[in-house]
Amino acid sequence: MDLRIFTEPQQGATYDTLLTVAKATEDLGFDAFFRSDHYLRMGGVDGLPGPTDAWITLAGLARETKRIRLGTLMTAGTFRLPGVLAIQVAQVDQMSGGRVELGLGAGWFEEEHRAYGIPFPKEKFARLEEQLAIVTGLWATELGKTFDFHGTYYDLTDSPALPKPAQKRIPVLVGGHGATRTPRLAAEFADEFNIPFASLEDSERQFGRVRAAAEEAGRGADALTYSNALVVCVGRDDREVARRAAAIGREVDELKANGLAGSPAEVVDKIGRYAAIGSQRIYLQILDLDDLDHLELISAEVQSQLS
Repeated sequence: MDLRIFTEPQQGATYDTLLTVAKATEDLGFDAFFRSDHYLRMGGVDGLPGPTDAWITLAGLARETKRIRLGTLMTAGTFRLPGVLAIQVAQVDQMSGGRVELGLGAGWFEEEHRAYGIPFPKEKFARLEEQLAIVTGLWATELGKTFDFHGTYYDLTDSPALPKPAQKRIPVLVGGHGATRTPRLAAEFADEFNIPFASLEDSERQFGRVRAAAEEAGRGADALTYSNALVVCVGRDDREVARRAAAIGREVDELKANGLAGSPAEVVDKIGRYAAIGSQRIYLQILDLDDLDHLELISAEVQSQLS
């Protein structure tokens, strides 16, 4: 079971804070550092000092880290033109020496689009399908050849399809709860399917849909990696768990029901239950980015039991 650190910087984080967490992620033996792609805070926080851009952040971290994978859960398709996104991600992959992964989603948070003047189209999912086809198609085009795409929303003619990533294939993540179109898109384009903040029952059901879609597409169900994203709140005792829950404005019982919370033994047990239904990777949503002791505890007493 791979454990990856997943951050939500729109809730309030500087680049220096993210760099500190990324370096701790690397030093403590976690597999990867991922971040969300949002420009507006959510819930009862001030979000200060303001948003940081996902791919600018990852470009900086690419030069400041050496081992960990770097990526997004999920880049919003509404924020970037697919041709430009393919260039950005390929460049960051070069800057990292081939450690980048792209999670790409349709975009959903209408309020942040209004706040920063970003168009929020009605038909987002069909656009996402074209975006995935364009980004992966540009990267897959052989050197010296050109790429064309003529869709409903995007039109590319005689693209040189440059630059190329450092990796032969940048892993692409598709995720979500949709019962029909999401599994089909994952089966067609994704290397990994991720379901965010889902119960064991919902995860097992959605993994089954994706596996069936992959078989129908002729890829085979095991061609994809299956993963969860879950909030994490671990403590050495009940008091420490309660303190960490309060720091992120959550209740312990709710976190235990909907995430990974409690003692290291409790969290290891619950991760084991996700593994039993097919999850191969967990993105640990860390909401208090100043609590590095939390990461150290997870590394020492949770990750160590899973490796």
